[in-house]
Amino acid sequence: MPALAKRYKAALALIDRAKPYTVEEAIATVKQTPGAKFDESVDISLRLGVDPKHADQMVRGAVVLPHGTGKAMRVAVFAKGEKEREARGAGADYVGAEDLIEKIQGGWMEFDSTVATPDLMGQVGKLGKVLGPRGLMPNPKLGTVTFDIARAVREVKAGKVEFRVDKAGNVHVPIGKKSFSAAQLAENAMTLVEAIMRAKPAAAKGQYLRSLTVSSTMGPGVRVDVQRVANLFKK
Repeated sequence: MPALAKRYKAALALIDRAKPYTVEEAIATVKQTPGAKFDESVDISLRLGVDPKHADQMVRGAVVLPHGTGKAMRVAVFAKGEKEREARGAGADYVGAEDLIEKIQGGWMEFDSTVATPDLMGQVGKLGKVLGPRGLMPNPKLGTVTFDIARAVREVKAGKVEFRVDKAGNVHVPIGKKSFSAAQLAENAMTLVEAIMRAKPAAAKGQYLRSLTVSSTMGPGVRVDVQRVANLFKK
């Protein structure tokens, strides 16, 4: 633990806590901080001016990051017949219908994302209590319940990330690895922020983007100038 504390303190010394950084500056600073013994993820945390207790203020969606997340995604697809063949051709790791549902009911969870054809959702619904709490349930609003199976699988494999506001109004999403170039991370970050800004509920009042922080897995957060970011998306 002392080694971690020493590295964390060294990282803090590089950050001006009173300065609101640009996204590019924040990412450059995170990349300069002392690294762990593994390729850390770089994450964005946002606090939004919404009250998720109200259904009309829920913020949820998905977006494909231009440079992916750096993580190899294992995709399980619920499909039959021609759609099963499409899924396999698009690179799905596991494909099935009743057999796949039964396997998951038995406790198997060796996948990171799921996609399903609409005609099988009646049966996939049985897995709600298993997949729902893990954020793995196929959802038409996220593009993971569709007959365009090949496209859905390719998007997940390419680096599609989901975002959802938590009970406190916060959103946390990985935007890549520390080994990515600063330019790649910045493009991923702005793609994500744009999607979240576009997802602003009509019922949300006042300041929507309250705070934005960039951090690595083991490092401190670097605060971004939210007003500057918000101005980029003003109509």
